[in-house]
Amino acid sequence: MPAVTKTGAEKCFYWVTTRLVRESGPWYVSSEGICSPQNVYRMMQEHFDLENCDREHFICLYLDRKGHVNAANVVSVGGLSSSIVHAREVFKVAILGSAASVILVHNHPSGDPTPSREDIDITRRMKEAGDLLGIEVLDHVIVGATGCYASLTEMGLM
Repeated sequence: MPAVTKTGAEKCFYWVTTRLVRESGPWYVSSEGICSPQNVYRMMQEHFDLENCDREHFICLYLDRKGHVNAANVVSVGGLSSSIVHAREVFKVAILGSAASVILVHNHPSGDPTPSREDIDITRRMKEAGDLLGIEVLDHVIVGATGCYASLTEMGLM
């Protein structure tokens, strides 16, 4: 085997591959898909119990072209009144899973689902990022106390 000499000018690089690994989990079965904020709220009740969380959880639902959820991802778990959310984390799963659209969801541990200025700003930033990527942000649903939620789409804030 010939000797390999390095002159110091060579640089090593690595091939990086990323694969989507589907893990088994609870399935949200609906022939109609997610067609309303109420359906989103129901799904959150069934699978995430956001109403009883003591910290903010920011979750994304990733939908196919027919509006069926093909993935859900807890993007961030924050503190009592905020969570840090980056577009790269929101859209990473969307891109890997070939999602056509995204629904943003998070909870307010205070129980009041009224959107804050930060909620509206995050929604605007995610919508802009989605527009650049060709992935529509359909809604941002905020879950409060039992039975309470707010939809930024229904409120005309999208």
